[in-house]
Amino acid sequence: MPGGKPIIGITMGDPAGIGPEIIAKALSRRRIYSICRPIVIGHSGSMRMGIEVASAKLTVHPVKDVKEAFFKLGVIDVIDLENVNLNGLEMGKPQPMGGRAAVEFIRKAVELAISGEVSAIATAPVNKEAVNMAGIPFKGHTELLAELTGASKYAMMLIHEPLRVAHVSTHVSLREACDKVSKDRILDVLDMVDEASNWFGFEKARIAVASLNPHGGEGGLFGLEEVEEIAPAVKAAQEKGMDVKGPIPADTVFARALKGEFDFVVAMYHDQGHIPVKLLGLERGVNLTLGLPIIRTSVDHGTAYRHARLRLGTANPASLIEAIKLAAFLCGRKGVKGGASPNMS
Repeated sequence: MPGGKPIIGITMGDPAGIGPEIIAKALSRRRIYSICRPIVIGHSGSMRMGIEVASAKLTVHPVKDVKEAFFKLGVIDVIDLENVNLNGLEMGKPQPMGGRAAVEFIRKAVELAISGEVSAIATAPVNKEAVNMAGIPFKGHTELLAELTGASKYAMMLIHEPLRVAHVSTHVSLREACDKVSKDRILDVLDMVDEASNWFGFEKARIAVASLNPHGGEGGLFGLEEVEEIAPAVKAAQEKGMDVKGPIPADTVFARALKGEFDFVVAMYHDQGHIPVKLLGLERGVNLTLGLPIIRTSVDHGTAYRHARLRLGTANPASLIEAIKLAAFLCGRKGVKGGASPNMS
């Protein structure tokens, strides 16, 4: 097996979604093979369907082990888990088989990453409803990855340059999200952001912390979280030597970051952080999980069942391409075996 470039394990995601199509499109690009050695963890038949929908000139090479992969442009290596019955799969619809298969792809990818057989993983989209239909309690990729790797402290970071937004909470109700705004949790996220900033080449990153309440709470008039939890966390981070400012009203902090005032923003809950990033466009956004013992990136969009059902070949692979590029880049920055520092332009 050739050496040098990092091996990126790409999970196929829900076989009834656009995962196979966007993987086919991404792995049609010579650029991907110039920076890494990609291998898909999924199902060969589903990948062939994805290739057909994408109208790509590719073949599938089923393997049982990473060592069997060709890593050759024009051939998609697939660690085939043989867990999808195409005759019983209905494209563009949440169903137990698709949800179960998607989780099995993730479990296998994590196993390969922990063992060092792949340098990092990049994940195609899954559907929470489909996974739960399979009888598997599932809130999201991030939570499952933390469970599989034994990570006790973790966070989601969405990246769409120049915005890099980490989240204090993600897949919980808004009411529960407010309860999760605590000094300790915010400080944990700041520690993870500070560590991640080194991977991106920042010697001392400028980090902004968003407020929870309108107008930053107005000194307690609209809520006490800023006074009792957020500000103390910011102060504690500053005492650790971080360049942190906040709490800053959420209706201005992202605009300030876009203008170049901050390198990272810490959002208090899911939609507070997701909306500004997704306003920049779903096409190039990437999800990076902080706090794991492995490198994991992901697309910043869902299964797009409608696209998959219509089989028009119109699904955009840009987010997956960016996720693969970021995974390869981070392998070099973090010194992962087989890692390189590819040009990210």
